[in-house]
Amino acid sequence: MTPQDMRARIVRYGELVPCKTAFIDAHTPGSDRKENFTIIGDGVSESPDQYVHIKDTPGFNIGAAGQPPHCRNSLHSHRTAEVFYVLSGRWRFFWGRWGTAGEVVLEEGDIINIPTGIFRGFENIGTDYGMIMAILGGDDAGGGVIWAPQVIEDAREHGLVLGENGKLYDSKKGQSLPEGIAPMPLLTEDELKAFPEPTTAEVIPGHVARYWDLMALADRAPVQVIGPNGVLKDKPGFEVDFLNHNSATDVEVHSTRNDVLMAMRGHWRLSWEGGEEILAPGDTCAVPPGLAYRLVPSMSGEASLYRVRDTDESAGATWRG
Repeated sequence: MTPQDMRARIVRYGELVPCKTAFIDAHTPGSDRKENFTIIGDGVSESPDQYVHIKDTPGFNIGAAGQPPHCRNSLHSHRTAEVFYVLSGRWRFFWGRWGTAGEVVLEEGDIINIPTGIFRGFENIGTDYGMIMAILGGDDAGGGVIWAPQVIEDAREHGLVLGENGKLYDSKKGQSLPEGIAPMPLLTEDELKAFPEPTTAEVIPGHVARYWDLMALADRAPVQVIGPNGVLKDKPGFEVDFLNHNSATDVEVHSTRNDVLMAMRGHWRLSWEGGEEILAPGDTCAVPPGLAYRLVPSMSGEASLYRVRDTDESAGATWRG
């Protein structure tokens, strides 16, 4: 692979293109300043304005959310896995029909594997603009987002209507539902009963891993964070590993899978027969199957990286209480 070919598979943090109208709550006060990024795959954006950096999917999607302080993402659910890790800032994740069933605060580097089938939202509670990186199961990311009814109702009051075709229509831009397209129906009370309401105590042990715990575990060898043998045991259609400056060795990796490298801290030297690139914090690189590569920190000091790899497992297990 030539350096030019590899560069086309690297999305630099500083080159990320945001979409500010990605979802139905884009005009709702409290959620109207968020930015959505689609890095690999089409993601779950409901807006034609969403920019996609790498369209081919490796069995999962990679995205990100950037939000200023006190900005939140409204309550929604997914049919497939949704994993977040905090690249920068301090974030509160909450869940349940009204967002009151449970919550957890994540710091930089922490990771959460949010169960499918429950309503969830998140809010930047830090003092500066923050970014969380997202991994969504499946090539089509589960076919979109399921919104809590109050989110759809609030959005309508501020000019945004979601059609049953999954597309947004903005009255502030003179748009309206096309002929033959009805509004997205609200979930009924009976349908809402199917969404679990797990408590904080039920969710955190098997779904949250802390950065400094992973740093300690990865001091001798890379640690599987999400997977059948992971710190967070699950089979969401992909596996997530964690490497730090001590566990990374100058040994060639021969993977038959799609490896997506997501630099957390420090700078990493990615080399292969034909070239070399440096990955900085927030950069994402899609290494194709069969390409042997080496990955080591490029300088001394703290360095950490999440590696996502596709599997043959079905994408997205439901909440297991």
